[in-house]
Amino acid sequence: MVDAKDNVALDTGTLTAEQVNLILKHLPVDVTFVDEEDTVRYYSATAERIFPRSPAVIGRTIQNCHPPKSLHAVNRLLEEFKAGERDVAEFWIRQGEKFVHIRYFALRDVDGNYRGTMEVSQEVSGVRALEGERRLLDS
Repeated sequence: MVDAKDNVALDTGTLTAEQVNLILKHLPVDVTFVDEEDTVRYYSATAERIFPRSPAVIGRTIQNCHPPKSLHAVNRLLEEFKAGERDVAEFWIRQGEKFVHIRYFALRDVDGNYRGTMEVSQEVSGVRALEGERRLLDS
C-alpha cells in the first residue's frame, strides 16, 4: 500500500517508492517478476545485468521472452508453481568465464494463492572462489 507521502507499507517497515527502487537496483542479483497471468511486470535494471532486458518486455508474456527451445521447460515450471507442486527451482550454467546461478521462486499470498514468479540470477564465480575468512573492513 502506498500512502499520500509516497510511502510503501511493508511487512517489516516502511519505505518510499524511491528507496524500494534504489534497493532493487543495487542488489547484487538480477530480479524479474512475472505475475500470475505470466506477464512480465518488473525487472531490475542493474549495472551488470547478466541476461539483458529491454523495457519492451514489460507487459509481454514470459513465453514471448524465451527462445522456443526452452519454452517447454518454462511452461512446465509455471504449471508446477501454479498447481502448488513446487515452490523453488534452480539451475546453473557457464557463460564463458562466468558461472551463473538462476533461481525461480513461486510467490504466494498469505492464503497460499499463487501470485507470480520471481527469477533471481547471480554471477557467482567470485563467490565460488572464496576461501578462508575475511572480516568486515578487512582489506
